[in-house]
Amino acid sequence: MKADVSISQASGNYKIVVIGRANFNCSPSLRDLAKNLNLDSLKGIQIDFTNCESMDSTFMGVLAMLSLKAREAKVTIDILNISDFNKNLLDGLGLSDMFTYSTGESTSIEANEKAAASEADRNMTVLEAHETLMEVNENNVNEFKNVVDFLKKDLNK
Repeated sequence: MKADVSISQASGNYKIVVIGRANFNCSPSLRDLAKNLNLDSLKGIQIDFTNCESMDSTFMGVLAMLSLKAREAKVTIDILNISDFNKNLLDGLGLSDMFTYSTGESTSIEANEKAAASEADRNMTVLEAHETLMEVNENNVNEFKNVVDFLKKDLNK
């Protein structure tokens, strides 16, 4: 199944719907949201994982970026309907405490248009996501140090 992330916003409340295998290809839009969040008007973020099969480390790193940014506004991200498998992936990288978890119907907000990400944007997203994973949990440093070093060299070419 193709990975897809839809981001909607109304009155400072964000709804993100994750479908399929969430990976580096669908992560740039979420990274852009994390970088450009208006903290003054942020009220809530809900991420619906009902149809998310799995996540790669880039996607989880971007989730961590988004959580760190939301914390600045004293907002906790609510993850809705996450499977045990995906929750275990977050646990494995020491990220599960960065979110709250609930089940049920997601809020309804009209979806916004999505722009396609360039290869350079995807590569920068992968780098920043893995740097964030290393920042939030020192146990991730050994696992991702080589990835980060490789990406930095590749991006500097």
